[in-house]
Amino acid sequence: MFLFITQAYDLTQLISNFYSKTYPGLTKIQRVEWNNRGISTVHAIFISALSLYLVFWSNLFSDELAGLLVFRSSPLSTFGLGVSVGYFVSDLAMILWLYPSLGGIEYVIHHSLSGIAVAYSMFTGEAQLYTYMVLISEVTTPEINIRWYLDTAGMKRSTAYLINGIVIFLAWLVARVLLFGYMFYHVYLHYTQVIKMHIFGYILVFGVPAVLATMNLMWFGKIIKGVLKTLAKRQ
Repeated sequence: MFLFITQAYDLTQLISNFYSKTYPGLTKIQRVEWNNRGISTVHAIFISALSLYLVFWSNLFSDELAGLLVFRSSPLSTFGLGVSVGYFVSDLAMILWLYPSLGGIEYVIHHSLSGIAVAYSMFTGEAQLYTYMVLISEVTTPEINIRWYLDTAGMKRSTAYLINGIVIFLAWLVARVLLFGYMFYHVYLHYTQVIKMHIFGYILVFGVPAVLATMNLMWFGKIIKGVLKTLAKRQ
């Protein structure tokens, strides 16, 4: 996994040198962040697509199957979580190494909690459904990264920047606000199963999504302000 991340980092750097007019003029730390966001985009596309499939289209976590859904897993679901653990650990290491250039304390908290919860679910097979419900929120990451790229390239006044902001607002509302509400409702409906999990897993199912949901709402407020500010400037 770490070899794949290194290769993705190098590939992003290679492609950017050839096809981006902005990249050669960036500072060293900006180039690191540029490449790092390339890795996070690849991970986000992979894990959000897999999460959507497992949660909504696969029958792995269907109520119609026998057995408790909080203990269900498959080789594919476990593999996907392994990929995410590798990403969160490596990205957290980069954030700490260059702190606070790649992100402040909120990113450290987010990656630490996410890494612990995903790793626990991967190794124990518990609550993989709820882990993947939370990981669907990674669908917003490519849009956030594109916004940073546009900003770095001096395109804040472009139509693409405005459209990107609207897409971020809609994606964030669905994947990081409404979907978290749905997850908590699902936990409520299946509480008799959740209570049978190990106490540590039980705490993670309630604690980690609650913290992340709070952070999502705080960031959502900033997104709304950003969109309104951009629309006001264009008018």
